[in-house]
Amino acid sequence: MKILKKWWILPLFLLSFVVGKYLYQMPKFDNGERSPNFEWILPSGKKSDLTKLEGKYVLIDFWGSWCGPCRAEFPGLTSLFKKYNTTKFKNANGFDIVGVGVEKKEKSWRGAINKHNLVWKNHVFDQVDNFRFFNSKVAKLYGITEVPTKYLLDEKGVIVLVNPSVEELNEFLQTQL
Repeated sequence: MKILKKWWILPLFLLSFVVGKYLYQMPKFDNGERSPNFEWILPSGKKSDLTKLEGKYVLIDFWGSWCGPCRAEFPGLTSLFKKYNTTKFKNANGFDIVGVGVEKKEKSWRGAINKHNLVWKNHVFDQVDNFRFFNSKVAKLYGITEVPTKYLLDEKGVIVLVNPSVEELNEFLQTQL
């Protein structure tokens, strides 16, 4: 009889777990917010940052060489980059990608870039000590708790799409021509 009186405890526990996980994994920033700036060293050795890409649409793509869904998106992202990189949009001059590799080892990061022929030049090695907490510099700045996570910025560095699919990116960029 006591068990029947407390039937609601398990569903309540499961619901709070699901809601808690959703809130934990929810991106830190939303549409209309200005993206925080960060610096990185290009493979050429030069420094760069997001302000140098203003005037273009910029996709910030948080990924990992160890992440199957991330790697599955690479062909589509490469295709978008090649299609729109030098395109003149209504309010922007081109499209670029900043790939933020959340990795323990630089060798794995470089290997994935080479293996998947990621043709954009803005690659960021964001070294993490613990994947469970995504405790790397840029991932912490953006509150990343899972990869892939993506933000599309407009020409002024304002977020216009959060976690878009390749198809959604293409549709959005088409409307900006």
